[in-house]
Amino acid sequence: MILAVVQYFTTGISASGPYLIAFFTSLAISFRGYDKLKGFSYSLMIFAAVTMAMYYPVYFVEVDGYKLSNLITPLIQLIMFGMGTSMSLADFYGVVKTPKGVFIGLSAQVLIMPLIGFGLASASGFSAEIAAGIILIGSSPSGLASNMMSFLAKANLALSITITAVSTLLAPLFTPILMKLLAGEFIEIDVLKMMWDIVKMVILPIGAGLIFNKLLKGKAKWLDDAMPIVSMVGIALIIVIITAAGRDSLLEIGGLLIVIVLVHNLSGYTIGYWYARLFKMNEKDSRTIALEVGMQNAGLASGIAKEMGKIATLGLASAVFGPMMNISGSILASFWQKKGVSPDDEKVE
Repeated sequence: MILAVVQYFTTGISASGPYLIAFFTSLAISFRGYDKLKGFSYSLMIFAAVTMAMYYPVYFVEVDGYKLSNLITPLIQLIMFGMGTSMSLADFYGVVKTPKGVFIGLSAQVLIMPLIGFGLASASGFSAEIAAGIILIGSSPSGLASNMMSFLAKANLALSITITAVSTLLAPLFTPILMKLLAGEFIEIDVLKMMWDIVKMVILPIGAGLIFNKLLKGKAKWLDDAMPIVSMVGIALIIVIITAAGRDSLLEIGGLLIVIVLVHNLSGYTIGYWYARLFKMNEKDSRTIALEVGMQNAGLASGIAKEMGKIATLGLASAVFGPMMNISGSILASFWQKKGVSPDDEKVE
């Protein structure tokens, strides 16, 4: 970082790139040695990769005539397959066991983030496609990251997994409808095509993953161990490809977009938590719903943007949202972990 600062003041920001990349990479590696910091290691590696894409975008846009954006949909399918292998039909039984929590969580997802996204998009002054991307990330379901943060935050992990599973399976219905209602004034939305695109990227791979889990769980341990790593690498690649494709737009509006995405993310946590409290949910369940609302499936949003042929504009908000939510989610989960849950809080109904 010192070398990056020196380069900035002596030869300009263009010469600082290699040092910034080395800074984020070395910091990510060093954080692995501390239990309290290792959770931030992945996000720092994402920052290193994004910095690389910003300084050297030509290497992440096209290789020998092949557009790397074509990798986004297969990567999403691979990630969703990995999600399916980590799930089972038992994850959906929570709808019967805790219907109140699941209903409140799903209603919070459908109402809070899309409406906040619409408000922020309308006030942003961004071009229509970039503004619609803010609504798109708000209209996407939650992802596996929220499950990990719920575990760290001592929240209700079973409820988190169920809400993620159900909201993901309902995405082909809710996401296109929300986009049509809220983003239709910004860009043209083909509801049926978007439904099919989400089915291809989500339902079919998750279904294959569930079948794999049912038939081969434990019999291919190497694959069980590899899928979380593959998913993390896949998400990182998606973010890098989108960043490179939208570099010029990010240089123009990047600072404001980061602020808007952070407000979107933090508002989801805050309103999600108090929304659950409003319905008399206990502390653990309220933490769960806060994380489920605030942490969206940025990868899926990126895939939808790619299928619409607008990856460099519609996909920008999701590319920024992914790293930001991992950092904010880690901080919030660590805070709640240290705070713990009192017996009185657990009894609230």
